[in-house]
Amino acid sequence: MSIFSRFLPKKKPVEIKNNIPKEKADIRKRFGIYCHSHHGTSGNKLCPKCTALLATVMTKMDRCPYGITKPICDRCERPCFGAKQTQEFLKIMDSTSKRMFLRHPMMSVKHKLASMGVDYAKYQQQKKLDDKVKAKEKAAKERAKERKGKK
Repeated sequence: MSIFSRFLPKKKPVEIKNNIPKEKADIRKRFGIYCHSHHGTSGNKLCPKCTALLATVMTKMDRCPYGITKPICDRCERPCFGAKQTQEFLKIMDSTSKRMFLRHPMMSVKHKLASMGVDYAKYQQQKKLDDKVKAKEKAAKERAKERKGKK
């Protein structure tokens, strides 16, 4: 500790933000856009099929095993709901991306940045795993050379 350390700004601990409410709002708006264009609904009303899927998605988001550190749902490795519902959910999320950008530009940009962050984190994880595998293979080759040299 130096004598000047008391004059330096204190480091704040990393703050984990709860992005679940923002993501829920984004998903609700996307479902509204999708249902209005594909099923002819209007206002805040959704068709029964979209309402059931939205209710399932919201319930499962509350029970997500990741908690508040969860990635965005359309980039998650292990979706919380069944295969058919996941496929329908991803179809809705993909088909509304252009309309969402026109109606809610800031929300869609923030969502895109979050998805890019998840993709980057996955890339870093995969790179780390690949480096470990390469290091193990290299160590195994070196051990094999040492064994041949001893014989």
